[in-house]
Amino acid sequence: MIVIDNCIVSEDLLDKKFVCNLDKCKGACCVEGESGAPLNQEETEVIEKVYDKIKPYMVDDGIATVEKFGKWVIDSDGDFVTPLVGGRGRCAYVFFEKGVAKCAFEKAHSEGKINFQKPISCHLYPVRITEHKEYDAVNYSKWEICSPACSNGSSLGISVFEFVKTGLIRKYGVDWYKQLEGAAEFAKSNVSQKK
Repeated sequence: MIVIDNCIVSEDLLDKKFVCNLDKCKGACCVEGESGAPLNQEETEVIEKVYDKIKPYMVDDGIATVEKFGKWVIDSDGDFVTPLVGGRGRCAYVFFEKGVAKCAFEKAHSEGKINFQKPISCHLYPVRITEHKEYDAVNYSKWEICSPACSNGSSLGISVFEFVKTGLIRKYGVDWYKQLEGAAEFAKSNVSQKK
């Protein structure tokens, strides 16, 4: 484990390789699962404000889901999450482009309609953060549907923490990320010295 400020970071972020391969997975992380994307309180408020601007990018059953259940919901664990079409599987904010699941938030953001890029949990995926009273646990969440991303990351030599760099900087800041880079360099030099 690596300790940075009030975070305990799993070494898996340094050791495991990962780069999304949408040609292979088709955005499966956005259409599979039993709960929506985790949201924090601030994000629920942002979604309430920007919904009308992202609605044009959504598909009909996603819109119907939001209009029936709300722009965000509370899951069985008591957490704020995005609603799922049919109660499981696909996020209500997904649309499809050439058979690949895409995010309505991200599309609206890229076209300058909103300042909110997407939920931080999506920006950080496959990293998951569990907030405790005294610290955050920052872990790599392995999921079988992401095996193409693991293969892709291995072939490109890109670690999980490098892949989610912008998400980690958005969450914790540049200085925090530089400390994580330093820990990665230190770990790499230790491995080299042992050879």
